[in-house]
Amino acid sequence: MKISRLISILSVTLVTYTPAMVWAEHGSDKLLNGTKDIILYNDKGDSLVIGQVMFSPTDHGSAFKVDLDYARFTDYFLSMKEMKCLEGGPELWCNLPYPYEQPRMVYRDDLGWLSYDLLFMFKKPKEFGANFWNGIYYNLNVEGDTIKGVAQAVDLNHLAAPPDDLTVQPFTEFDREPVVPKNRWLPYIEIK
Repeated sequence: MKISRLISILSVTLVTYTPAMVWAEHGSDKLLNGTKDIILYNDKGDSLVIGQVMFSPTDHGSAFKVDLDYARFTDYFLSMKEMKCLEGGPELWCNLPYPYEQPRMVYRDDLGWLSYDLLFMFKKPKEFGANFWNGIYYNLNVEGDTIKGVAQAVDLNHLAAPPDDLTVQPFTEFDREPVVPKNRWLPYIEIK
């Protein structure tokens, strides 16, 4: 009788233990839930808050929406395209969000789609036009209770045409190159 009662309790527990409960149990509900600041840093540690990301947990991950504070950006017309650029350092840092549909989902061990809303192009202020091969992709990872990232170089010309499969992130590890932090204005990012 005791064994059958235990089996009955375990059956009910297994049925009511949802993926959302598993997700919450691992702490992701705190990190990938709610509104967090997006902060860029130079190699000296000076910071610049550029906006926020809003996370909404689901049963298996977290949906997100990026809201950049465009009051901090300056409008530029580069290569026949209006761009929002950060000024104040040795380079202009122009935001070029991913131009195609994407899942807008992240997971504790895969924050890649969030990186696509935080794509930038850098250029010297006096250079003419946009150099899309000077792309910046922040490789994001969870570190404690913060999402941190380091800039990697990408060729944004790769995004000139939509990918065949919109559910697959187009920049693989082979498409990204390390950046020497002292050579770029804002090589670090934190989301907290």
